[in-house]
Amino acid sequence: MVEAAHQQQQPPLVFDAARLSGQADIPQQFLWPADESPTPAAAEELPVPLIDLSGGAADAEVVRQVGEACELHGFFQVVNHGIDQALLAEAHRCMDAFFTLPLAEKQRAQRRQGESCGYASSFTGRFASKLPWKETLSFRYCSAAEAADGGVAAYFVEKLGEEYRHHGEVYGRYCSEMSRLSLEIMEVLGASLGVGRAHFRRFFEGNDSIMRLNYYPPCQRPLETLGTGPHCDPTSLTILHQDDVGGLQVFAAGRWLSIRPHAGALVVNIGDTFMALSNGRYRSCLHRAVVNSCVPRRSLAFFLCPEMDKVVRPPGELVDAQNPRAYPDFTWRALLDFTMRHYRADMRTLEAFSSWIRHGHHHHHHL
Repeated sequence: MVEAAHQQQQPPLVFDAARLSGQADIPQQFLWPADESPTPAAAEELPVPLIDLSGGAADAEVVRQVGEACELHGFFQVVNHGIDQALLAEAHRCMDAFFTLPLAEKQRAQRRQGESCGYASSFTGRFASKLPWKETLSFRYCSAAEAADGGVAAYFVEKLGEEYRHHGEVYGRYCSEMSRLSLEIMEVLGASLGVGRAHFRRFFEGNDSIMRLNYYPPCQRPLETLGTGPHCDPTSLTILHQDDVGGLQVFAAGRWLSIRPHAGALVVNIGDTFMALSNGRYRSCLHRAVVNSCVPRRSLAFFLCPEMDKVVRPPGELVDAQNPRAYPDFTWRALLDFTMRHYRADMRTLEAFSSWIRHGHHHHHHL
C-alpha cells in the first residue's frame, strides 16, 4: 500500500508541447538509444519518383513507375492528383488552430485505452521509454457512414463542440477526396500487378479508413529523440501530405534516407495489408519521423483500410507454384486488433501476425 501511495504522488508527466518545446533538457522517457536515434548524416535523400497522375491507370508510364517503386520500397510521390490546393491549405490551418489550443481543450477529444480515435500525446508512465515527440488527432472515415450519420463533422462536434463543425466539414471533404484518390491509385496498382484496374478498386470501394493529423513540436534535443519511431503501416495504403519542414525518413538499402517535401505533392506508401493483397510482391517499408529544434512540423495521413470484416486474400493471378501464398487469409479487424494489443513497430508485425493465425491463435502471449 505504501508503494501505491508513493506512486500517486508522482502523476505521470503529460506531453504539453507549449511547456516542453523550449526546454533545453527533455524528459528521459523521450530519449532514444544512440543506435536508434537520428544522425545528422541521414539527410541523404531517397530517390522517389514524382508521378503525374493526370493520366491515371490508362497511362502505361505511370503504371510502370508505380510498379517499380512498389517492388523496391513501396514509396512514391504524386502530383496532378486533383486535390484542391485551397482544401490542403485549409486542412493545415485547422490543424494549427487545434494543436495550438491549451492542453485541457485538446483533451476533450482524448483517446481512450484500446481505441484508435481521438487526441493522443505521449504521457510518461512509470515504465515508459522511447516515447514519440508528437501529438496526434485521429478519426474514422467510413464512406458509407459519411452520408448516413454526418461522419467526420459529427465526430468533431461531439468531441469538441459546435464551434468545431467547420473543422469537421473540412476534414470530411479532405477524407472523401483522399478516398477518391486512393481508389484511383488502386486502379494503377491493379494494372501494375496485372490483375486489371477494377480488382482492388472494387475491394476498397466501401472503405473504413483512418485519418490522422500529426503535430511535431520543436525539440531542443532533436538528435536524441524521434517524432515517430520506426514502424511499418499495418493499413493498406497511406497518403501523406507534409508541410515544407521535412522529417520523413525511410529505411531502404540498409540505411535511413529522407523524403524531402515537394510543394503540392502527396507521398504515397504501401502498408502491410496491401503487401498481403499483392502476395508479397509490393513492399511495406519501415519509416520514421525526425524532429527539429526550430519549427513545428505538421502532416496529414490518410490510411486506407478495407471494410473491417472483408477477407484479405490476393487475387488468384498472383498465386502459382513459383509464388505460393505469402500470408494466410485474414480480416483487417483481426490485424488491427493484433497491432493494438501487441504492437511491435518493426518489419515483422505481419510475419508475427501470420504465424499467430497459422498456429491457431494460442501463442499470442509469447509475442
